[in-house]
Formats: sequence, C-alpha cells, structure tokens
Amino acid sequence: MGADPIAIHVISDSTGDTASRVARAAGAQFTEHPTRIVKHPRIVTAAGLTSVFERISACRHERITVFSTLVDDGLRDLVAQRCGDLDIPCFDLLGPALDALEQASGDRAERVVARPVGIDSDYFQRIAAMEFAVKHDDGQHPEGLKNADIVLVGISRTGKTPLSMYLGYLGYRTANVPLVTGLAPPAALFEVDRFRLVALTIDPQRLAAIRSLRVRSIARAEEVGNYAELPAIFKEVDHASAVQRTLRCPVIDTTTLALEEAARRVIDVVEQRRAEAQPT
Repeated sequence: MGADPIAIHVISDSTGDTASRVARAAGAQFTEHPTRIVKHPRIVTAAGLTSVFERISACRHERITVFSTLVDDGLRDLVAQRCGDLDIPCFDLLGPALDALEQASGDRAERVVARPVGIDSDYFQRIAAMEFAVKHDDGQHPEGLKNADIVLVGISRTGKTPLSMYLGYLGYRTANVPLVTGLAPPAALFEVDRFRLVALTIDPQRLAAIRSLRVRSIARAEEVGNYAELPAIFKEVDHASAVQRTLRCPVIDTTTLALEEAARRVIDVVEQRRAEAQPT
C-alpha cells in the first residue's frame, strides 16, 4: 500500500499558476506520496482568505500543505498565522523573493496585486516548439524531421505524445515516430542526426495494462485485435528494438518515470550526444 496522499493548497492573488508549477516540481520528488493541487485564486481580502481556511479546516483528515503567492504583506502574515494555528506547513514563494530584490535594489516593492508578469524572452520560441510538436505528432509530416531538435521513437503508448508536448513547452522542437510491426519507418528518420534520436520503451506488462484501458475506452475488443495482448506486445518490442539498434539511438525506459523526469533524461542524453558529435 502506498503512502498517504498530500493535498497542496495553492493560495494566490492571481491565477496560482506559478505556485502550482513549483508544487508539481516539488511533488515529483515524492513518488511514494501522490499529490493533488487545490487552487484558491484571486484571494485579495482577509475575508476571502478566511473562507479558504474554512475549506482547508474541513479537510484536516488529509495530509495538507499550503503554497502561497500573495503580494500583500498583511495577507501573507495571515496565511502564516492560520497555518500555525492549524499546524499546517506552509511555503511563501513570493515574500522572500520580494525581500531579496528590495535588498538588492534599495527600493520597496510596489506590491501591486495581480500585476502581469510580462512575456519571457523565450516565449515565442516555446510557442513555435509546441506547434512543431503538434504538427509532427505520431509520424506526421516526416519531411520535417530534419528540423527537429529531438525525435522520439517507440511503439504505441510508450508516452511519445505527452513527452513531445512537454518538451515543446520547454522549447525543444520535438517530433515522434511510432514503430509499427510490419511497417517500415519513414526514410526521413534515417537521415536525422543520430544525436537527436531517442527511443522510448516500457515494461510489456505495464504496457498491456495501459492498452487494455485504452481499448475499453475507445473501441470493442474485436476491432483492435491483439493490440493489448502480451504475446503481440513482446513481438512489437522485439521489432522496435531491432529498429532502434539500426538507428543506434539510446533507449529510455518510461515505465516508472514521471513526465518531468522523462523529459530531463531525454534532454540530458541529447545534449551529451550533441556535444560528443561536435568536431573537436
């Protein structure tokens, strides 16, 4: 039996997206504790904050922590006070950052609630990369593989699409190509720089379970043949392994990896191979 889940309550005077990203990144390091994020956005008054803690108090049977991004000093102090009263651990993301910038600048932060944070310098690069991932999902437009930063290959349901989209979000133009028994991979795949190629694999029994759920949700069993049966999956894995050896690409097992960790491993191996491929 797994450990108790953790509810991360995100309190923000804006959308709560910043704290949610930090919460997801931190939660990924506690694989034995499933986490869920509960957002409380647009909290700009003490009354609103009181309402939030009434809801949190009603869930005291859970393991709870609070992440907050509040500009107002009074509201930040109130969060700390209420969490102390309830013996709930809390993390103020914005206060220490404001304090550090105030010390560095010699000025006081303006404390404007929900002020837009602007556009990152790489914003348009990431948008283009996400559009690239959508366009080149599941083997579409193989002529564009030569323009990819990363090309993922693997059999169905090894996580190619979500990983491609996430890598796109990080700014990497990512394509993915399915390896299907009986079908030759696109010729363009063999023209891609080897350091850009990464293969994905997964435990066959885990894959069978995933595919069985997929089959039940989209089609009758007789319409999908042996898609979710272990003997057929083993044949697919063997075929994919042969193709991967021909491509001379590294293989990452996604069986137990969270999306963020899988992305990190893909990026690390591509960057390492890229460096090794550069002429000295």
